[in-house]
Amino acid sequence: MIATLGGATLGVAALGLAATQATAATEHRSAARPAVACVLTPEQTEGPYYLDLETVRKNITEGKAGVPLTLRVTVVDAATCAPLPQTAVDIWHCDALGVYSGYVAGGSTPDTTFLRGVQLTDSAGVAEFTTVYPGWYVGRALHIHVKTHAGGTVSGGTYHGGHVSHTGQLYFPETYNTRIAALSPYRNNTATRTLNARDGIYRNGGSATLLTLTQAGSDLGKGVTGTVVLGVNPAATP
Repeated sequence: MIATLGGATLGVAALGLAATQATAATEHRSAARPAVACVLTPEQTEGPYYLDLETVRKNITEGKAGVPLTLRVTVVDAATCAPLPQTAVDIWHCDALGVYSGYVAGGSTPDTTFLRGVQLTDSAGVAEFTTVYPGWYVGRALHIHVKTHAGGTVSGGTYHGGHVSHTGQLYFPETYNTRIAALSPYRNNTATRTLNARDGIYRNGGSATLLTLTQAGSDLGKGVTGTVVLGVNPAATP
């Protein structure tokens, strides 16, 4: 059997090879693009350490020691997969030793603000932060808290108004957590580390917000980049 393609005559074997190569190329291109599923990201508890500061800043480290983490959060409409620009992404997490700003030494100290901040998503729905890999405390897996806000405005370096459209938490692969725990300053954390699989909050939908991590180089201590997609209902309110 003979087939003609683009003015050339091909045998069945050659045509089959061309089709196979075309399929492989399509699969390769698909694999190279991040998959975005139109699903609503599960809500998770706000937790006890939220402070309504709403400070707009990209770098939230304030000099805190730890493995550098570039965090990229993409926010999309769960109904359409369309990116949601100008969404305020509000994050907060503990330091390498499991301490939250505003709650140092077991008490409330509102004058500390490390590892907290807000960024607005760009036209592609992406908000980026410069922070450090979080540590841990008793009973919880390593995590970052996140809220998304819609409909507000920025003035004086602070996000005002609007409404909360999502509250959740982001998690880290255990393969990285184990390696991080062996590095300074994390190895000075004396709290027993809870694995994702043993964290009751993680087990209630946490796998949906497990970060995809990329190491900056051969030395983990030089930093990682973490990415995640949040599917939200922009009209939702608490």
